[in-house]
Amino acid sequence: MRVKTRTFSRSRIDRKKHDFGLASRKKFCRFCVDKVRAIDYKDIKRLETFITERGKILSSRISGNCAKHQRWIAEAIKKARFLSLIPYVR
Repeated sequence: MRVKTRTFSRSRIDRKKHDFGLASRKKFCRFCVDKVRAIDYKDIKRLETFITERGKILSSRISGNCAKHQRWIAEAIKKARFLSLIPYVR
């Protein structure tokens, strides 16, 4: 019985190495850099940058926020949704 082996072209392997280098950039928390003391639920423009087109809250892995500020953002977005300042679904 013959075992199938996968072979990849050289260009595909090189492309994977190249793509990995681009994606490894360190993300930083914008709020820590600006030394923000509190995140206001009434600041709709700032909160909308952390919401997807479908209305979901961006994860800290994608947005680059630290855990503390991610909790503050989620709390502010939920409060703004409850007060009808931001829609639940777009």
